[in-house]
Amino acid sequence: MAPTNLQLQLQTLIAEGLNELDIPKEPASLYEPYRYSLDIGGKRIRPLLTLLACGLCNGKIKDALPAALAVEILHNFTLVHDDIMDSADTRRGKASVFKKWDQNIAILSGDVMFADAFTHLEYYGLKSDFSKSEYLNVHQTFTQATVTVCEGQALDMDFVEREQVSHQEYLKMIQGKTAALLAGALKLGAIAAHATSTQQEALFNFGMEMGVAFQIQDDLLDATADPEKFGKKVGGDIFEGKKTYLTILALERANESDSSFIQQVLDSTQPSQTDVDKVLDIMHSLNVIDDIAEEVNQHYNSALHELDDFNDSEYKHELKNLLIFLQNRDH
Repeated sequence: MAPTNLQLQLQTLIAEGLNELDIPKEPASLYEPYRYSLDIGGKRIRPLLTLLACGLCNGKIKDALPAALAVEILHNFTLVHDDIMDSADTRRGKASVFKKWDQNIAILSGDVMFADAFTHLEYYGLKSDFSKSEYLNVHQTFTQATVTVCEGQALDMDFVEREQVSHQEYLKMIQGKTAALLAGALKLGAIAAHATSTQQEALFNFGMEMGVAFQIQDDLLDATADPEKFGKKVGGDIFEGKKTYLTILALERANESDSSFIQQVLDSTQPSQTDVDKVLDIMHSLNVIDDIAEEVNQHYNSALHELDDFNDSEYKHELKNLLIFLQNRDH
């Protein structure tokens, strides 16, 4: 999807805000990795959502920028620490902080990013336009999003060691790991616009539904997408033995024989193409693929419905187009 003029304007504001961050130079081992993690890019979707939400609620975009920067810094902090937990050598095509420096430096730089993210929220306590209750709301929303992301990550790690995971538990995990910060970013934009509690809740729900839909859709595309577009072969998650929404639901629905076979393939260090294809066939026979595709659409449609009561504007149009683009993506 080609960026619109509005999107380019908001992304420019975000980029300028990040470039103007007053990140100290010393100690270099602490702050160089901080700046590096921001400079290696990313889609900046979370801060963009904060600014779009503010505009949707007729707020001043400049009032949402501190929250947008806080959200982006927090997101990058989680990536720095995720790479440590995953022993990941790369991030966005470049060496991860963990790889470029070392584990101790990555931990400490992540910690200072986390702390610095909160300093940007001070704007709402210092500016007379914002009430004490709004300032408190900003902090509570940001803190709760952080806690929920950590809970989601913890569940994801727990699931690796557990033999059985229910699809309800998996949904709770992605609500935390993927959706919570999207939802929090949108709500922060609404608060920055002095929006009503109803508008704040609608935008929070919009983010939750969008985040859940996106993650389930990612799992689905692994089994259905064109491998040349998706970047990996069909059934890649099965080859890697990952617990996904598809494999979890298939295990819940399968008879004892099929369930045992699916688990055997997932546990195998080098499953054959034939075995992976058979797992995919089982998923189709159990209507797992079709039902999950329908569930993805339900989540996207629920997100779209949350925008119904907002006045028409370029911001609403932007959010709707983003949803439609995500819903129709094939990789």
